[in-house]
Amino acid sequence: MSSVSIYSRFAKAAARFCGRPRTFMLAAGVIVVWVVTGPLFDFSDTWQLVINTGTTIITFLMVFLIQNTQNRDTEAIQIKLDELIRATEGAHNALLDLEEIEEDALDRFRRKYHALAAAARDDLARGTKDTGRPEA
Repeated sequence: MSSVSIYSRFAKAAARFCGRPRTFMLAAGVIVVWVVTGPLFDFSDTWQLVINTGTTIITFLMVFLIQNTQNRDTEAIQIKLDELIRATEGAHNALLDLEEIEEDALDRFRRKYHALAAAARDDLARGTKDTGRPEA
């Protein structure tokens, strides 16, 4: 088994665990315990350093975990959208894998679809339908 799949399984499990209400309540409980112990430690620099260090480490690790799950989710959505384009009669296959093209080419596609949307809104304002394929 590759280290990528081990990491992916770990990331999924950790994201699932961290996204649960109980985990949030646990984190809130840790903060409450930290606040309550403030007078016990005379609100010392060490007392503050404990929470600062702990939250910094957790935040640092969570950034990578969130990025991993976000990347995986985005890739899965892109594949599903690509399949819908591929399987839809009349859809433009040039839009497949659009996230991989250069910015200027993407801007050309965006301008084309903005123009189509504006024309459809004009049609609606005139009382006509905005459905169908404009190029047909």
